[in-house]
Amino acid sequence: MIGIGPPDSHSPQRLLLVSLRIQRAQRLILAIIVSYSWRFAEVFTMAAQLGVTFTGLRFENPFLLASAPPTESDSNIMRAFDAGWGGVVTKTIGLHPVVNVAGPKTKFLRATPESPHLSMQKRPGTALHSSWNWELISDKTLDWWVPRINRIKKAHPTRILVASIMAGSGNDEELSHWQTLALACQNEGADALELNLSCPHMDRKDMGSNIGKDQELISIVTEVVKDVAKVPIWAKLTPSTTDIVVEARGAFLGGADAITSSNTFPSLPLIDPETLEFEMNVDGYVSAGGLGGPAILPQSLAKMAQLTQAFPDKSFSGIGGVAEFSHALNYFLLGCGTVQVCTAAMLDHAIGPNVIRNLTKGMAETMDRHGWTTLEDFRGARRDRIVAHSKIRRPDADAYHGGYEDAEGYAATNETAHPVSRH
Repeated sequence: MIGIGPPDSHSPQRLLLVSLRIQRAQRLILAIIVSYSWRFAEVFTMAAQLGVTFTGLRFENPFLLASAPPTESDSNIMRAFDAGWGGVVTKTIGLHPVVNVAGPKTKFLRATPESPHLSMQKRPGTALHSSWNWELISDKTLDWWVPRINRIKKAHPTRILVASIMAGSGNDEELSHWQTLALACQNEGADALELNLSCPHMDRKDMGSNIGKDQELISIVTEVVKDVAKVPIWAKLTPSTTDIVVEARGAFLGGADAITSSNTFPSLPLIDPETLEFEMNVDGYVSAGGLGGPAILPQSLAKMAQLTQAFPDKSFSGIGGVAEFSHALNYFLLGCGTVQVCTAAMLDHAIGPNVIRNLTKGMAETMDRHGWTTLEDFRGARRDRIVAHSKIRRPDADAYHGGYEDAEGYAATNETAHPVSRH
């Protein structure tokens, strides 16, 4: 008998066996690809849809973590990029050393549903109303920040890092500090500079929101930075002004590439009715702080509408009250190219991993639902719907003239006016 051993490596049997194994492996790989293809498609489609170009910079998505406590360290910033944020704005960097107040720097005002009760006291079953803070700019020196900006950019070269900077404006030396900060940050790889012209906590008359209320100072500071900057400049304006368009015009005249609006609104914490003390205080004393979070969304949108209508061809980064995509959508529909987030991220592991996940997911789903392929398909689409009060339709258009009758006040009706009886 002839024994049957293993087939020779070049025998037909061996080749057939190899061929069958290859086919089996190919079928397995194909099954895996088909099974997960929707996930790959979702990722690649989302990346293609959500990418934006803003002030010449390419963002993987239009959402930034705003300059605030979550961006006070390189570790937090890198965590934010790992979580998926398209950009991060550093905590504001200055040359002057600052020392923050004793005790908490930020607290959250909460509302009790179906009740008028508002309080910073933690209690179950409440909804976030707003954040309140009186934290100053970064208490870390420029020398501390410089190597960390470099380290962040090397670790995340495709993500956009914006350096927030602030100095005084009272004399030439103070103005030169803006240039020192700008050069140091851009030389280490910062992709853009955000000029903090809006911090509401500065006592000095030539810093923060005190600059942001003065069109001439805004223009001077912006121009000083523009003289040395090789990266885009964003001017962050204060909402605490009579006409934010005037201040924005000053920034654009100085060479700003974009406006960020708006910073927190000046406010006070509430007084506890039981203790008669402010809910946020140090030794019983309090100073004006900044109100942020959900409560300021409608107010910030009103400021943004003024800006985008006055300068429809300019670039704007919206901030104020954003926690989910439906909020961000408002800013985009008014004409913003990017949106920044603070309060919601602070309450979500400090840097908002769930917030950014829901923002990008919500944006992709909304775009698919409306048939949009890029942000430009809907950016500014509702800007022209905001009109003067007199342009809103009345039941009887002839009865209202916007107060511009010969007689003082509103126009009288055709009917005989009856005197109001007084008892």
